[in-house]
Amino acid sequence: MTTAARDRPSWDEYFLQLARQAATRSTCLRRQVGAVLVRDKRVLATGYNGAPRGVGHCLDVGCLREQLGIASGERHELCRAIHAEQNAIIQAAVHGVPIDGATLYCTHQPCILCAKMLINCGVREIHYVEGYPDDLSQAMFAEAGVALHKEELPSKG
Repeated sequence: MTTAARDRPSWDEYFLQLARQAATRSTCLRRQVGAVLVRDKRVLATGYNGAPRGVGHCLDVGCLREQLGIASGERHELCRAIHAEQNAIIQAAVHGVPIDGATLYCTHQPCILCAKMLINCGVREIHYVEGYPDDLSQAMFAEAGVALHKEELPSKG
């Protein structure tokens, strides 16, 4: 086996690496998250977490959640940022790209708010690397028949 063939990532690794790259655009001070929506090995949309268009980013104005002492996994609505998964859904909608039947690749397990949106958009499978303290999202994905896969990726080095 050649070195090139041995180092070639699987499709899941490839799309998770794209999600990791999308996360580098994040403006969140707490957690950089990236998401990629895929169907038939084709990228449909990407997203990262950050403030809405025309609104100051946490990098510039500080973290509202830190200022209010809000713990991770709680009070999702008290945040300047739109989640990476939400931004991927919005990007698809703005550009008229249907995502029914898509697979989501994400750096982190989606929260309950994103879970409800992804279920309603018809996403059927989710691959993620990092866990997130939100048992309700896992339960809702299971009830809706959305497959969750926790993956391992080689270190960034």
